[in-house]
Amino acid sequence: MPNIDKHAPGSFCWIELGTTDQDAAKSFYGSLFGWKPNDMPMGPDDVYTMFQLDGRDAAAGYTLRPGQRAQNVPPHWMIYVAVKNADAAAARAKELGGTALAEPFDVFEAGRMAVLQDPAGAVFSVWQPKHNTGIGIAGVEGTLCWADLSTPDRDRVESFYTGLFGWKVGKEDENPAHAYWHLQNGEEFIGGIPPATHRNPQMPAHWLAYFLVDDCHVSATRAKDLGAQFHVPPMVMEHVGTIAVLADPQGATFAIFQPEANDRRS
Repeated sequence: MPNIDKHAPGSFCWIELGTTDQDAAKSFYGSLFGWKPNDMPMGPDDVYTMFQLDGRDAAAGYTLRPGQRAQNVPPHWMIYVAVKNADAAAARAKELGGTALAEPFDVFEAGRMAVLQDPAGAVFSVWQPKHNTGIGIAGVEGTLCWADLSTPDRDRVESFYTGLFGWKVGKEDENPAHAYWHLQNGEEFIGGIPPATHRNPQMPAHWLAYFLVDDCHVSATRAKDLGAQFHVPPMVMEHVGTIAVLADPQGATFAIFQPEANDRRS
């Protein structure tokens, strides 16, 4: 079971659920992924839930705050990217045409973060670790394994993310309008940008988190039985694996992924 003790700058280092029903979310994801909740007090009325696998942090969740609800922020999964310096990253993001939705601030002794928006509207956070380096486990069911950026303007955001994190963008040799772009941090492939033709034009730009599963069909069926809705039912992608895109019972969207090597149906 691969443990993670630190994250390279530019890597996805944390995944956090903002929801309208924290207890229901703990039940849903616990049943789906085997996550064990570890609640940590945050002020008089709030708790921050660390979702753990084998005693290691795999994700987290909290109840959307009144200010977020007033702005009609829906339940969602937030992707965090590791950085050496959150203040420098936020300043650089603004230079590149992005927006700081929350300027850098300290999270107790855990680290320092900022909430940013790319030029096409997708929201993500940056994390400068102190006592908490982020996700502590990978490579097993229920762990973050990939993230896709759904955006209407790939060319515009390419320069933003390469300028901010130093990511490399690999473009398939097909028709550029239809090719999938791979995102690489150093030597590691971490995510991608699907072509705009594959997205619902009514949807705002967003990051979509993928969680690893042993059997996509089984996990998708279990999720549906637990109250999830399908955006994309299990779909085999040749030479890649099987994916499904779901909304949890409160509406937060995420994807599950079974690598082709694990696909017993192929």
